[in-house]
Amino acid sequence: MPEGDTVWLTARRLRTVLAGQPLTRAELRVPQHATADLAGRRVLEVVPRGKHLLMRIEPDLTLHTHLGMDGSWRIRPAGGRWPGVREPVRVVLATASVIAVGERLARVDLVPTSGEDALVGHLGPDPLGPDWDPDEAVRRLGGQPERTIGEALLDQHNLAGIGNLYRAEVLFLRGLDPTTMVRDAGELGRVVRLARQLLWTNREHPEQSTTGDLRRGRQHWVYGRAGEPCRRCGTRIRRGELGPAGQERVTFWCPSCQPQPLT
Repeated sequence: MPEGDTVWLTARRLRTVLAGQPLTRAELRVPQHATADLAGRRVLEVVPRGKHLLMRIEPDLTLHTHLGMDGSWRIRPAGGRWPGVREPVRVVLATASVIAVGERLARVDLVPTSGEDALVGHLGPDPLGPDWDPDEAVRRLGGQPERTIGEALLDQHNLAGIGNLYRAEVLFLRGLDPTTMVRDAGELGRVVRLARQLLWTNREHPEQSTTGDLRRGRQHWVYGRAGEPCRRCGTRIRRGELGPAGQERVTFWCPSCQPQPLT
């Protein structure tokens, strides 16, 4: 699933080509908004909020999209040859100079701008947003001390934008087993600051590296490396699932560098 830094970069690219421009074509290919007529309206701004995109359109509309597990936006020059699209297209937006296509989007909503909170008001502080508040993030993260730190970090009510990749990498760098209870996770402020640092460092480019190495196969400490040797100690990286029944999410960890807490 695309994480907060990917959404931040996507928003910047869309804002660069769409903000201030009137739409010459607008198709929302979802049943509830199929008849919406946005042609002729100007895009005012494109704002990321955690893993959500908010595209504000005059006079007072917001097009909200969520990339879900594998959604994306592609941008091409208007009038140019468009490569064959095999994926489900949910949104098509065009100006005089570009066409932006949203593929495999998990959610598409069109709401009054004043109603954005109904869609994103539940989210915790965004490490890449103007609302970033580390103290509030720590307060929310520590609000359920009997929960595992692995589950708490992935909860968007606590921090907006953290996904499987950064969850696994933050816990490795802090030496925390994913099943450690929040109450036993030590200084949560360090966890929060590290999460923000990793997202902030990667926001300007599509590659996501937590090791400082952008070369393929060298970017991560544990994420996606099940069965491979830990870069730090050589122990085989493990892969498992964490979360309530029916909502489990995959995670990775080194059992040596991230020992289970003593009980």
